[in-house]
Amino acid sequence: MRIKEASKSSGLSTDTIRYYEKEGLLPPINRDRSGHRAFSLDNVQWMTVLYWLRKTGMPMRVMSRYAHLVHSGDHTIPQRVAILTEHRALLAARRAELDRCEEILTYKLSAYEDAEKGPHHGDNTNQDLER
Repeated sequence: MRIKEASKSSGLSTDTIRYYEKEGLLPPINRDRSGHRAFSLDNVQWMTVLYWLRKTGMPMRVMSRYAHLVHSGDHTIPQRVAILTEHRALLAARRAELDRCEEILTYKLSAYEDAEKGPHHGDNTNQDLER
């Protein structure tokens, strides 16, 4: 398939696909007779993995290391598992932080709703906030 189809299937923009190819995150892409990239289903599946790794906030340097390991063969599986395990732990910490942020926003909104209902004595909505 051509780059536009690969883009649509993987979720990556055509510019991102070209960038990932240039940076070595993609394996060599075959070309058709006219010199256009001819993406295989395997290429698209790999690009979809890259799309989701990026969506998780994985830094490009880590993605690059991971891609290099994938392209190096199955003997690198333990290193790949270590990268993904570490990244999953970072996601869990980020999720916990976001949950706390949501709690604070819910608290503030509730305090403002209460303030709108009763007498207005300034902004007392900062009480009881803990880190």
